[in-house]
Amino acid sequence: MADEPAPEPGSSSFSSAINGGKTLEECQDMIQRSLRIPMVKFLLKHLEQAGCGIGDRFIKAVHCDKQIAGGYARGEGILVCGNHMNIQDEVNQVVIHELIHAFDDCRAANLNWANCAHHACSEIRAGHLSGDCHYKRELLRGFVKIRGHEQDCVRRRVMKSVIANPYCSEAAAKDAMEAVWDVCYNDTQPFDRAP
Repeated sequence: MADEPAPEPGSSSFSSAINGGKTLEECQDMIQRSLRIPMVKFLLKHLEQAGCGIGDRFIKAVHCDKQIAGGYARGEGILVCGNHMNIQDEVNQVVIHELIHAFDDCRAANLNWANCAHHACSEIRAGHLSGDCHYKRELLRGFVKIRGHEQDCVRRRVMKSVIANPYCSEAAAKDAMEAVWDVCYNDTQPFDRAP
């Protein structure tokens, strides 16, 4: 089995159900279901209004070798790592988080993902606005803190993401996050307030 050539990621014969994850087909079905939830519909509507409508293949299920849930890349769209998804809520959260990045990319003509401050700002917004750091999610991750859990969670997740950026050292990521924290944490567009 190990000697067989690996199928292309995204091919229909590629089974990604490893360690409880979903196949690409199962994940793509879950993505389609996520498109019906109110927050996803809201974000898609605001992307369209901002002049960045998306096509049918903008959100795709893929197999990921890295331990990530998904990602957004300009020109490629949103990738959901099916082999790391187990339940619908996980797919919903990835889609919402990455749609916030797509919205940021759309509305900021000069957004540069290699710039640690730009990346940190979008991560702050996505972590804060998507519900990634809801108390129940943090509890399930093993983080128990009664007060201040949401900002601690956002900071932890921003650092994890920005450090993974090849242009950002840990020190640069921390400095960037601190420099843009207040402005980006309080920027709730396209929402009226943090959901």
